[in-house]
Amino acid sequence: MIRTRLFTAALLGSALAFGSFAAVMAPSEAFAQKAGGEKKEKAPAGDTVRKEVGEPLTAAQELMKGKKFKEALAKIKEADAVADKTPFEDFMVEQMRAIAAYQAGELDTAEKSFEAVFATGRFPAAQQLTFTQALAQAYYQQRNYTKAITWTQKYFTGGGNDANMRTLLLQSYYLGKDYPNAIKEVSAKISAVEKAGGTPDEKDLQLLAAANNESKNEAGYMGALEKLVRYYPKRDYWLDLLLRTQRKPGFARDRLALDSYRLMNKIGLLDTAGDVMEMAQLSLQAGNPGEAQAIIDKGYAAGLLGKGPEAERQKRLKDVATKQVADDKKALAQTETEALAGANAGPILRVAEAYAGYGQFDKAITLAEAAIAKGNLKNPDDARLRLVTYYLDAGQKAKAEATAKAIKATDGPAEMARLYLLNAAKAK
Repeated sequence: MIRTRLFTAALLGSALAFGSFAAVMAPSEAFAQKAGGEKKEKAPAGDTVRKEVGEPLTAAQELMKGKKFKEALAKIKEADAVADKTPFEDFMVEQMRAIAAYQAGELDTAEKSFEAVFATGRFPAAQQLTFTQALAQAYYQQRNYTKAITWTQKYFTGGGNDANMRTLLLQSYYLGKDYPNAIKEVSAKISAVEKAGGTPDEKDLQLLAAANNESKNEAGYMGALEKLVRYYPKRDYWLDLLLRTQRKPGFARDRLALDSYRLMNKIGLLDTAGDVMEMAQLSLQAGNPGEAQAIIDKGYAAGLLGKGPEAERQKRLKDVATKQVADDKKALAQTETEALAGANAGPILRVAEAYAGYGQFDKAITLAEAAIAKGNLKNPDDARLRLVTYYLDAGQKAKAEATAKAIKATDGPAEMARLYLLNAAKAK
């Protein structure tokens, strides 16, 4: 009945546009002290570089200035080959190698060298954080999501607070197929925003939906869809949510078909001639000619009806609805009196539906409440669902919410009531 283009996880197919790392230490600053040069202020005693180590490192500097990073790595290897290097010489070799390897795209080499440099305790904390961020971003761009996660976590452990890195971590979990952690992290982010009274980012909600979908967690996916509908009530989200709701095991799809069409109409999804005609026919069958006429008139006004090979059939249905409305209005007051005097609640509820079709929601509320109170309805929670819609149409949201909470049936009325309330919330 409801058509949809299924919401997919394709939203995460492209890499984040993180800026390239431009804060790499300039080669001319790589040495605390060049061979034969002056010591920098406060340099620890013994921090010197011998000529046989310093000369190839100086040559590597010049090559790096010319962006010849692979050639620079070869020179750094020469310096590393010198026997009996001091701890400071090892530090300078690894620092230079880390920079050159990073720029050459040899991330595994850069990673080992950065780890060695960080372990010395000589590297300034701020620069260490910058290099950590750079490695995380580089691994992400290379689609090595495991390493991207590792270095992003180190970035946050080290005190980093760039919001883009939080997004990188979330997408690394998702793209690396670590869906449980993706769900955990993005759920925490969304919850924090909601608790602060803010609106979660749509991409975060999309990621939550996609991760749950990949995990085959239908309940989690539906929950994410409901949040998307609440904050970003787009057509595709609503269509997917309605379709999946109707596909739930045990959902009384046929019995609640008219309720589903009514919600589609409120959302603005009743946009084909077939759906308009089917809803109108269901309304007539339910004894609600006023609603049928209103839907048909809306279909003509929107240009959905009155043209093509079905135009004549559509005209006949319109004529039937017009006649039934005329007959119904003449007899409605008498029908109401008889229904209220009868022993069964069903006729009372049908009269309530008729009044609702004419936009008389106060009358519909009174009669629906009377039908429920009588206590012999076949599906009393269907009546409560209708009452929820009447309350909403009458602007009585608190009563609608209270009535929805009283619905206990597990075959669809509770789910439909929740969706009506969702739609009413986004309309405010």
